[in-house]
Amino acid sequence: MGRETHRLSARAAQAITEPGRHADGGNLYLSVTPAGVRKWVFLYRWAGKQREMGLGSAAKGQVTLAIAREIAANARAVLNNGHDPLEVKHKPPSDVTPVPTFGAAADAFVEARRKSWRNEKHVAQWKMTLTRYAGPIRAIPVDAVSMADLLRVLEPLWHTRPETAGRLRGRIEAVLDAAKARGERTGENPARWRGHLDQLLTKRAKLTRGHHAALHYKKVREVMGALRGREAIAALVLESTILTAARSGEALGATWREIDLDQGVWTVPKERMKVGVEHQVPLSARAMAILARVRLFSDLDAGYVFPGQKRGKPLSNIAMAKVLERTGYADVTVHGFRSTFSDWVGDCTEFADETCEQALAHTIQNKAKAAYRRSNQFEKRRAMMSAWAAFCDPAGASSNMDEQRNAQAA
Repeated sequence: MGRETHRLSARAAQAITEPGRHADGGNLYLSVTPAGVRKWVFLYRWAGKQREMGLGSAAKGQVTLAIAREIAANARAVLNNGHDPLEVKHKPPSDVTPVPTFGAAADAFVEARRKSWRNEKHVAQWKMTLTRYAGPIRAIPVDAVSMADLLRVLEPLWHTRPETAGRLRGRIEAVLDAAKARGERTGENPARWRGHLDQLLTKRAKLTRGHHAALHYKKVREVMGALRGREAIAALVLESTILTAARSGEALGATWREIDLDQGVWTVPKERMKVGVEHQVPLSARAMAILARVRLFSDLDAGYVFPGQKRGKPLSNIAMAKVLERTGYADVTVHGFRSTFSDWVGDCTEFADETCEQALAHTIQNKAKAAYRRSNQFEKRRAMMSAWAAFCDPAGASSNMDEQRNAQAA
């Protein structure tokens, strides 16, 4: 075809309201009628005439841009092989390729999307979930997967491993949606939560993540005091992680190249972020003091701020957990301190929720809040992190509150 493809983004496709055909490239168009009906169409020429093949509704919750691209790619392959995509689409059942099994559909789904996912670890997680836990339904034709089949794989995990069960349900739902878009199944998706599984499975409690147990913010000074009494790099990295409200993997993988000591900024590249977006972290005075201390014994050639025992490797995540255990906080997790920080912001400060969410590098689903997030909040976050560091200082509460008020007024 030789023409530019992937002109649209998922966000832009959802925002388009102007009537007409909006090209994504590769013969794929978003068609919007004057009445506001939105659908995906594949336009091509056959026997000298232009033809249009509908690919499904582009309404929210229906055929996504990614799925439409996949269907369009299949249609282009049919066209390149000398066949009319519309005729192939409408062939009688005897001439149609047999419906794949759920396992084959799941494997094809993962392969089709692996280039758009962040890394191979993410791909491996999808493969493992859809192979190990969805094993009982992999041999079932994808058009025959039922509610009973879904319950068969979900119920054993729903209460014992709720997070795994939730991910499994969502991934099965995505595979079945793609199969429907390809014409391999019809009817409702039995893996949908609302109006389907929510009637048969109890709602998972929000606090079922026992591995993310959080400490109340009123006790954070006790932890900081215990950490400062230990001469260990693990104690320093844990204190730094708490002060920056970072994920443990982001903190442990920090390199000196990411640190701007002059400006007091830590820039985490998008490749190391969970949401795949570069994240700038303002460093408080205490966080900078920790960096100055570890710089004296860090392996600058290896580049890691918090090096492990093996040269060229960072400190392990287990090291921080062991420090918590040795200081008497074995029932608290490193990740839980992000919740501690969030609770402190909401209960003790006047900083906006959006500022806190940006400090935590969370994805904001609400469009209005997301628009606010695009504004420049770096200095607000710098003030917030300075106030947090002051609150965490084991020196005492009175001076801390004064520093917090000054930071918020700045």
